Amino acid sequence: MAPRGSVRRGWRALVVTGSVVVLVMQLAGAATGLSSTTMGQTASTGRAGSAIGEPGSGEPAWPVVYPRRARGELVEPAITFTDLDERHSWARKAITWVAASNDWMRDYQVDEGGLTRFRPNQLATRKHFARSLMRAFAPDAVADPEVSFPDVDPTTRWQKPIAIAVTSGWIKPMPDGTFAPDDPVTVIVAHRALALILGLKPAAKAIGAIHTADGDTFSVPGHVGTTMLGLRLGLRYNFPTGSETNDVGPTDPLPRAYMAYSLWRATTLPDGAVDTLLTQYAEVELPRLTAKKMALVQWGLDHVGFPYYWGGEWGIDVPGQSRPGFDCSGLTWWLLRRDDVGWEVSPPRPYAGWALPERTSAEMARMTTDRLRYRELRPGDMMFYDGSGDGVVDHVDTYIGNGWALDSSSTPGGVTVMWVGDGWYREHFTHGRRVIG
Repeated sequence: MAPRGSVRRGWRALVVTGSVVVLVMQLAGAATGLSSTTMGQTASTGRAGSAIGEPGSGEPAWPVVYPRRARGELVEPAITFTDLDERHSWARKAITWVAASNDWMRDYQVDEGGLTRFRPNQLATRKHFARSLMRAFAPDAVADPEVSFPDVDPTTRWQKPIAIAVTSGWIKPMPDGTFAPDDPVTVIVAHRALALILGLKPAAKAIGAIHTADGDTFSVPGHVGTTMLGLRLGLRYNFPTGSETNDVGPTDPLPRAYMAYSLWRATTLPDGAVDTLLTQYAEVELPRLTAKKMALVQWGLDHVGFPYYWGGEWGIDVPGQSRPGFDCSGLTWWLLRRDDVGWEVSPPRPYAGWALPERTSAEMARMTTDRLRYRELRPGDMMFYDGSGDGVVDHVDTYIGNGWALDSSSTPGGVTVMWVGDGWYREHFTHGRRVIG
């Protein structure tokens, strides 16, 4: 079912919406470059003894588009940070953009030794994040003098950005009315603020209201919509194989390098990124589902935002996997496979699962004599894709109906409710497989 009746979920629509327009108008013009999302290159051993994983597939990442200033030229970085090394190579472009070319995260002065430090490993605080948001998206905003917090001194430089961030709806105060300015920023907080600034509130609400055609609803925490949209925009870096311990989940605090990456991606999106997601997620309605399939979808929703992990197949801490996370076929296992020798789902799912001994997407794709066409798919079926175009299946996700699938791919870098009705997923779909009788 398409949102709003006959509206088609477009692919990379060429319209800029929300605050992207504001940012581009402020900086005027654009120049493009390619993103550098890294995929894993070596296999990892799964819990069930499979020395295999999925190198990652899914739709291409959004290209990076650097806005130009009114003079028509990008500002050359005026600062060289002395505390960046090879460990921060993945974030160097981001840090340069947000703290050298721009002053959005230029938070520390030259020290007594004449060195300029970014402090990439230091946890980003809520007050620093508020100031970065103000500098990047609302530099001329005026704070409401009536807004105050018991733990924020109104005479300090933090009062203005915190008041603007809260009154704009970007950052929520704490339940007790405080702001907790020195608390760390989490993925949930960062993605929420940036998704709302970019104008994605309607899409976030639609994701949170996911439902079936006959009115059944799911238990979805309030942050899931913005957390997932942040993944779709590429706001979270997906670390390559062997470095998954550096990945962050929804509740993890963000070091400053990570926050710089999110801010960089949010301010260098191409035309159409926001509009595409607004169109795709205008409404998230599934067909009528049996009780078991309702439970399956709920189990998947409970893991939205978990990071992409090549060879990962667990949503809990287990030996042999450095952190919870999934590759594409690992998520399919987590959703579908029943308990058997070498595989025991724990904590227990509210359904037993089904026979699925194969581990990789290619193996799963081969082990069926009934290759389902797209129009024959039912909720709970597996969908297979040839992303590289070489005739070999390299990606799988689980169809949940009406053009939606539960997916974990390396491009958004984690578990999402993905639109597969057109665009990349529809174009690269090869066939489906049914394991639920």
